[in-house]
Amino acid sequence: MPSCEKCGHTWSWKQTLKKSFTLDPAMKCPNCGEKQYQTRKSRKKSSFLTFIIISPLLLNFLFDIPGVILLSLFPVLFLAVMAIHPFLIKLSSKEEYINFLSK
Repeated sequence: MPSCEKCGHTWSWKQTLKKSFTLDPAMKCPNCGEKQYQTRKSRKKSSFLTFIIISPLLLNFLFDIPGVILLSLFPVLFLAVMAIHPFLIKLSSKEEYINFLSK
């Protein structure tokens, strides 16, 4: 779970999930109110999780998966990703931008 760099408060799973789905990249600490941002590495991991949700579409190109199974995979993968997502978030006091070309 992420923790605030300023006060060290560890966020709950529910707080993290709620704050990560806002359009504002700044996430205010529920304890001290200081703005926190996802680290670059954390954002890259989140981007990969999005790919996992749509992966059944790619599998459908390789294998002939029945539509019922294919459609049932989306909600299952979505719930799995939402359960894992808050554990992968790391916070920083400074905003970092993703540069997919760098290592």
